Amino acid sequence: MSSPADSAKVTTATLRAKKAQRQRITALTAYDHLLATLLDRAGVDVLLVGDSVATVVQGRDTTVPVTMDQMVYHCELVGRAAQRALVVGDMPFLSYQVGPEDALRNAGRLLKEGLAEAIKLEGGAPFAATVQRLVDAGIPVMGHLGLTPQSIHQFGSYRARGQDASEQQRIVDDARTLEQAGAFALVLEKVPAALGQQIAEALSIPVIGIGAGPHTDGQILVTHDLLGLFTRFRPRFVRRYAELGTAIEQAVADYCRDVREGSFPAAGESY
Repeated sequence: MSSPADSAKVTTATLRAKKAQRQRITALTAYDHLLATLLDRAGVDVLLVGDSVATVVQGRDTTVPVTMDQMVYHCELVGRAAQRALVVGDMPFLSYQVGPEDALRNAGRLLKEGLAEAIKLEGGAPFAATVQRLVDAGIPVMGHLGLTPQSIHQFGSYRARGQDASEQQRIVDDARTLEQAGAFALVLEKVPAALGQQIAEALSIPVIGIGAGPHTDGQILVTHDLLGLFTRFRPRFVRRYAELGTAIEQAVADYCRDVREGSFPAAGESY
């Protein structure tokens, strides 16, 4: 649990200060009010309302189908729950790729309607103008490089990125471009650990890794992976801290047994 010393509201400035002081940043995904409340109380620094809601909540195969209205809805649930954590809302596919003005309108919705405090978008240099437009309008932007799930149909697989020198250099260049455009932080997904370290050391903004090795400025995981709730597949970079999926199945099976046998409700559970 977080201590009183850690109870101050986390902001983008907090994250920059953590990097400067070499304090690791903790981040997890959240999609609903109850779980966001628990994560916030536990002391997580950043709650990302990720478009990963598509796979872990909606049961879809990719993140591509998630809509703007759905992201606003989930952001609002999390935004009302978070007292300490910085709430970052994911910009879904085609909510920002059309152009900077379209991106501004959609990002504004995540802040105004969804109660997010920052947004995240995928991609590098082609979106530098969009990042700068949002930042100029007062909307904090977190970048996302490496494996970018919205581009799965272009990539063709979820394999690690940055496997050759040319792609590594492109990711480094994109990271610097996003920083120059005004991004306050960067998520770096599924790249070699050495590349994660190189980018974290090269940038003045925090670099938060997911499958990017131990030398980034912080880590993020999908909460449903960490808790063992999502079991369709298990990425190599996931460490499971609980097996709640198994525990829930057993609890429900016990309930069904007790109801069928007539042992629930008992006298003490009746009026």
